[in-house]
This record gives sequence, structure tokens and C-alpha cells, in this order.
Amino acid sequence: MWKERVLLHLGWMDIDYAIRKDEPPSVTDTSTEAEIALYEHWERSNRLSVMFIKTKISAGIRGSADQHTKVRDLLKAIDEQFVTSDKALASTLIMKFCSTRLDIVKGVREHIMKMRDTAAQLKKLEECISFLLECGRFKSYYRDMDMDMEGAELYR
Repeated sequence: MWKERVLLHLGWMDIDYAIRKDEPPSVTDTSTEAEIALYEHWERSNRLSVMFIKTKISAGIRGSADQHTKVRDLLKAIDEQFVTSDKALASTLIMKFCSTRLDIVKGVREHIMKMRDTAAQLKKLEECISFLLECGRFKSYYRDMDMDMEGAELYR
């Protein structure tokens, strides 16, 4: 989500050229005016994009971002940071999902909603967890009551 918003802003400001196009050859004595203009356009886009992105990232990853002068390298480094933090978040959510216990005071419905919310957050992170497989005790409870409940009915 963060990356999409930044790319949208860069596109609005018309400085996303360095992200979309490869770096042109450096300017030499034999470069034509068109080649010089193209390189200057790319360089301006790259410089402004890097500055804009650095203002939008959190302080926690700003240190690793300072070493990058090309916007594509910077975005790649930021993506790698988010992969690491996504894995940590997924691990935290899995632990939360597995350790959540039914609180009689709040009730079964509240518990199921909390479990569904955690499962939805995991699904966003592409961690597939089957809500019903983890909640086998609900299925056995309904089986003991001689009810035939499908997963969709358990959500209600």
C-alpha cells in the first residue's frame, strides 16, 4: 500500500520517469542535444524521486536508504525491508491466532470475529490459514449438539 501511494504521488508530480525508464548513457563530449536533454530529464526525475521517497519512509529504515542515489535501487532496498517486517508481522499474527482463547464474558461471536480478523490480516500477507481447521473445537461443539454447521454458518 505504501509503495502504491508513493508511486501515485510521483506520477502526479510527473517525476516518475527514472522509475519507468532505464538510465540513459552518461553525457559525453559527443552527445547530441537530445541525448543531453534525455539524460538531464532522467537525472532530475531520479534526484527528485529519491528525495521525495526519503521524506516518506520511516526513521527505522532511513539509515539503509541514505546510501542509495538511484530511485530503483532505493525502492528495491525498501521492498527488502518490508519483506523482513512482513515476516515478523506474519509470525506475530500466527502466534496471536494460535494463542487466542475463548473468553466467556465476551462470548463466542466476539471470539470468532477476532479470529476472522487475524486470519484476514494473515491472508493479506499471503499466509494462508484455514479458520475452520484452527477452530476445530467449534466444529466438535456443534457436532456434539447434533447440528450440521458449515464454515459460513459459524461466522454468523
